[in-house]
Amino acid sequence: MEAQQHFYMSFFGGATAYKGDLGSPSFPLAKPNAVGGIGMMFQLNNRMLIRTDLNYGKISGSDAYSIKTKDRNLSFASKVTEFSIAFEYILFDLDEYKVSPYFFLGVGTFKFSPYTFDQNGNRVMLAELGTEGQGFYENRKEYKLQEIVIPFGGGLQWALSPNKRIALEMGIRKTNTDYLDDVSTTYVDADLLRQFRGGTSQRLAYRGGEINNSRGYPRDGAIRGNPNNKDWYLFTGLSFRVSLQPTLKRRVYKFRPVPAKTSCPRVF
Repeated sequence: MEAQQHFYMSFFGGATAYKGDLGSPSFPLAKPNAVGGIGMMFQLNNRMLIRTDLNYGKISGSDAYSIKTKDRNLSFASKVTEFSIAFEYILFDLDEYKVSPYFFLGVGTFKFSPYTFDQNGNRVMLAELGTEGQGFYENRKEYKLQEIVIPFGGGLQWALSPNKRIALEMGIRKTNTDYLDDVSTTYVDADLLRQFRGGTSQRLAYRGGEINNSRGYPRDGAIRGNPNNKDWYLFTGLSFRVSLQPTLKRRVYKFRPVPAKTSCPRVF
């Protein structure tokens, strides 16, 4: 079948998940955070597309979900704004089949800003606190709040009509930062952290004392996170796609013979 080139607009909605130095639910959809987005797609041929997506959502994690780090008692949340461009490959031609698996791989950028809530329920932005000594300790630099992301994944796509499609998609995001959750390396001495970043930073760098008064602040250099593993997040949900080009109706040609003209012969 002849390849058709279309522009599509997509609308995405779903739930998020996170993987990093803090815990996350074993079944993320049990405690979901929401994500939504819009996008544009250009169909190169019947099975290949170039897509751009703009998504906005929330991710979160907590030591309450991890047996290993539960006593540390840290938690975070962050709003995420992401823009990406990707190549999408549809396994079966949806002009011939109703359903097909598909896959995508791309590159993008995302903005984030981790925050938590103190014991009084006040929201506290974590990046500016330098909880691991960023900006003054052992050449640790303050981390950027906009980074590169590699989105990839796939799903199942249904052709509802010649110009409308719906897709069930799971998209994994590999980030270029280990500070999505504000946790990466080691603890800084409590007095030193308080001196350079204030009491709030020291209290939120380790919160085990909030659930057990006998737990003291960890020694300087004690492991707080794993800097060798970057953080990940995931968007999963439904995408509705509609072609911006109208479906042309085919004109059916019908033969209508023109009746022959008859006339009487001239009389000379």
